Amino acid sequence: MGMSRRQFLQGGALAAAGVAISGKPGEASVDSPVTRIKGLKASTTICPFCAVGCGLLVHTKNGKVINIEGDPQHPINQGALCSKGSSLFQVAVNEKRLQKVMYRAPGSDRFEEKSWDWALDKIALRMKETRDRTFKVSELNKKDNKEYVVNRTDGMAFFGGAGLDNEECYLWSKFSRAMGVGQLEHQARL
Repeated sequence: MGMSRRQFLQGGALAAAGVAISGKPGEASVDSPVTRIKGLKASTTICPFCAVGCGLLVHTKNGKVINIEGDPQHPINQGALCSKGSSLFQVAVNEKRLQKVMYRAPGSDRFEEKSWDWALDKIALRMKETRDRTFKVSELNKKDNKEYVVNRTDGMAFFGGAGLDNEECYLWSKFSRAMGVGQLEHQARL
């Protein structure tokens, strides 16, 4: 016995009405949110990428991050995340993330593994050399032809990024001013 188009549509409408009347939401898949985070420890935190302060739920098991998602109870983002916030799991758990200092000497065609102590000493030495070479105590003002004390270095610039929180930006700016750096900028302004 065949089924007509009209009978098919009537049967489909009755089935849809039955599901709607039951008031029971259907599960879309086995990987539902409840199943995915069952047995994991949930902690709340704030996204570190900008000053908006979106809330996050971080699920861990035995100290390892298993899942990161937006916090639906948070008043700022109500569970929604931008593209940077959505990628936080990859920042926390990524086997391709560099864990060691890799240095390529001038003129070399390969990278060498170095220690963090070596890298920090090298950075400090280069900053000191640059500051000493380019430091200006005073500068002539062309408008009034007078010499003014400036105490700055034009050989360095500091550039902050969205990975820094407010406190880190404050310390970064204080450190740069103490070094005499006048060119201080942040990625959010550009």
